[in-house]
Amino acid sequence: MLDDLINLRHADPHRVLGAHAYGNGVRVRAFFAEAEMCCLLEPGGTVHAMSRMHPAGVFEVFLEGRGLPLVYRFELQQQGHTWVTEDPYRFWPTVTPDDLLWFSEGNHHRIYSVLGAHKRVCEGIEGIGFAVWAPQARRVSVVGDFNTWDGRRHLMRSLGASGVWELFIPGVQAGALYKYELDHQGHMFLKSDPYATYCQGAPGHASVVHSVEGYAWGDADWMAQRADTIDKPIAIYELHFGSWRHRPDKRPLTYREMAAELVPYIQQMGFTHVEFLPLNEHPFEGSWGYQVTGFFAPTHRYGTPQDFMFLVDTLHQNGIGVILDWVPGHFPKDSFALAQFDGTHLYEHEDPRQGTHQEWGTLVFNYGRHEVKAFLTASALALFDRYHIDGLRVDAVASMIYLDYARDSDAWVPNPYGGKENLEALAFLKHVNGLVQHYYPGTLMIAEESTSWNGVCRSTQEGGLGFDLKWNMGWMHDILSYFKKDPIYRQWFHNQLTFGMLYHYSEQFMQTFSHDEVVHGKGSLLGKMSGADILQKAQTLRALYVYFWLWPGKKTLFMGSEWGQVAEWDHNRSLDWHLLEHPHHAGIQRLVADLNRLYTQTPALFAHEGDPRNVAWVNCHDSQNSVISFLRFGAGEIFLYIGNFTPVTRSHYRVGVPQSGYWQECFNSDASIYAGCGLGNLGGLTSLDRSWDDQPACLEMTLPGLSSLVFKWKKG
Repeated sequence: MLDDLINLRHADPHRVLGAHAYGNGVRVRAFFAEAEMCCLLEPGGTVHAMSRMHPAGVFEVFLEGRGLPLVYRFELQQQGHTWVTEDPYRFWPTVTPDDLLWFSEGNHHRIYSVLGAHKRVCEGIEGIGFAVWAPQARRVSVVGDFNTWDGRRHLMRSLGASGVWELFIPGVQAGALYKYELDHQGHMFLKSDPYATYCQGAPGHASVVHSVEGYAWGDADWMAQRADTIDKPIAIYELHFGSWRHRPDKRPLTYREMAAELVPYIQQMGFTHVEFLPLNEHPFEGSWGYQVTGFFAPTHRYGTPQDFMFLVDTLHQNGIGVILDWVPGHFPKDSFALAQFDGTHLYEHEDPRQGTHQEWGTLVFNYGRHEVKAFLTASALALFDRYHIDGLRVDAVASMIYLDYARDSDAWVPNPYGGKENLEALAFLKHVNGLVQHYYPGTLMIAEESTSWNGVCRSTQEGGLGFDLKWNMGWMHDILSYFKKDPIYRQWFHNQLTFGMLYHYSEQFMQTFSHDEVVHGKGSLLGKMSGADILQKAQTLRALYVYFWLWPGKKTLFMGSEWGQVAEWDHNRSLDWHLLEHPHHAGIQRLVADLNRLYTQTPALFAHEGDPRNVAWVNCHDSQNSVISFLRFGAGEIFLYIGNFTPVTRSHYRVGVPQSGYWQECFNSDASIYAGCGLGNLGGLTSLDRSWDDQPACLEMTLPGLSSLVFKWKKG
C-alpha cells in the first residue's frame, strides 16, 4: 500500500494517510517528501515525534489510548528551516452524496459550485476544496505553486463510481496557480480545471484559485425590470472586445476601461444591448473566442472576473443590456484543456465521425453523457448567476442539431432511427432553454441557426427548441446579395427584397448584420455596396439601414458597421475610428443613432412583432423601378416605408396609403444631416383622394435616388 502511495498509484490516499483507529489507539501517517523531520502537534501544545517509515518521506506516530476524531497539525523541518502545516487527509469530503448523484444524472444545475476550486471552511480551518471529474484516471493530484508542482504532495481521493476526485487543502490562498496531474494507464499529464473561475494565459495555461463571491452589485433596478423583454425594443451592438478600440499604446481596453468608454457610446448611438463575442477563456486569438477552454472563466486578457462584473454592472446601471456569445457546439484540441481529459474521450465522442468537427478542426461534445450535459448546462447558468447577463447568443446551433453538418456522406453516423438529427443535442438545447427561462425570466436565448429547422423559437412544450429569437440568416444573405449588384440589374432580383416575408412569421426573427459578414475576404458592409465611389456606397448603405430598421424583427449590428468601416474587420487591430472625421462616415453614424431612437421610441416598430397584421405590403412588385413599400401598424400609429434602390430620383412618384390626411416625412436617408443630397418632401405630404396600390388614397412624392423614406400618418 505504501509503495502504491509513493509511486503515485493510489486512488484513495485517505485510507493510508491521516489519522486512523488502530488497536487501542490512533495511528497518524503523513507523506512529506521535502521534510527531514516531522512532528505531530496537538492543540494543547503536546509534541509527538514521528518516525520515518519510508525513505521517500512517509512519517508515522502511534498515539496509544487515543480516539477519533483527532485534531492536530504537523511541524516539519528541512535544512534548519521549520514550518507548521495542516493535514489535508484529516478532513471529510467537501462534495456530498447528493451532489454526486445529481451530477451523474445530469441534473445538477449548479455543479459549478461543487466542482472546481472553492473556498471552504472545514472544522474551522480555511482552505480550498478541489474537485474534478476524471472517471478513467488511475490517480489524480492537485499540483500548483503552493506545492512546487509536485504530484506526490496532494493526491486526491476517488469518490467511487461518480468518477469525481476530491481534496480539501488547508491554507491555499486566492491567486494560487494550479492544475490537475492525472495518471491514465501509466501515462501522466497535466490538465487545467474545467470548472476554473479564472485562468492564466499562455504559455502556462494554469487555473487560478479565485472567488467570484462578494462583488457589491448596484443593478437591482435593472434586474427587477427585465420581465417581458421580448415585447420591448431590442437593438444590439455586437462587438469583439479586443478590437473595438485600442489605447494609444495599441493595447485593447480592460473590462473597467471598456465600461468607461462603451457606456457613453452606446447611449449616444441608442442601442439597447451590447453583445460580446465570446469572453470565456480561449487560448487562440484568431478564434475570436469561439474555441473555448475555460467555460466558467471570463478571459484573463482584460481583467479579473470582478472587473467583468463591474463592466456588466455599469452597463446595467445605465440602462444597457448585456448579451454574451456562448459556444456549446465544440471545443479545441489543446492538450491542457478538455480534450481526452482523463486519458479517454471524456467530453467528446470517441468515434471521429461523431466527435471531430471536420470544418473547424475542433471536437464535438458528447451531449448524451449526463455529466457533459451538466457541465454545459452549468456553464450557461453560471453566466446568468454570477455575472447578471441578460441573454446568450448560442453559436453554431446548426452544427449541433445535424449529425451530417459539414460532413461527407460517409463521415457521419445516423441516429438510432436512421436520421441526421442529433437527438441528444436537441434534448440538451431544450433542457438548457427551459432552465434559463425558469431561473432567469426576462432573459433571452438567441439561436444562430442557419437552416430552415422548424420550431427553433417554438416552446419546448409544443415540441420546439425553446429559443426566444433566431438570427435571420436567410434574409441577411438575400439582402446583401441584392445590394452588391449594380442597380441596373436589381430589377431582375427584386424577389430578394421580398422573399423574407414569406417565412418571417415561422419564427421570432432577429435581423442581423453580424461579424460573419465582414471577414474572410467578404469585405465590410460599406465595401459590399455597389457604387461608383465611396459616396455612392455610403448613400446605398444608408438606404439599406433604413430598410433594415423598418423591417419587422429585433436588430443586431456589428461594430464599425454603424459608421461604414471601409476595411474588412481584423481582430488584431482597432476599428478605424479616425474615419469619423469624414462627413459621409459621420453621416452614417448619425443615421444609425437616429434610427435607433425612432425604433426604440415607436411601439409600432417593435411591439407584438409576431402578429402579421402589424405589417402590410403597399407595393412589392415595382421591380422595374427597384422600389419597394410597406406599412407598419401599432399603438394607433401607421408608418409607411418606401425605398428606391436605383440612383434615379423619381419625381411625382405615387404610393398608396390606407388613410387620408397629412403624412409626416419622419426619416429620409438622403437628408443633408446624413451627408446626403438633401432631396425630399419638405417635411411631409398631404394625401390625394385617389385610389392607388389597392389603397384608398395616395401620396405623390419626390423619391431621391438610392434612398429610403419613412412617413408617419398624422391624425386629423
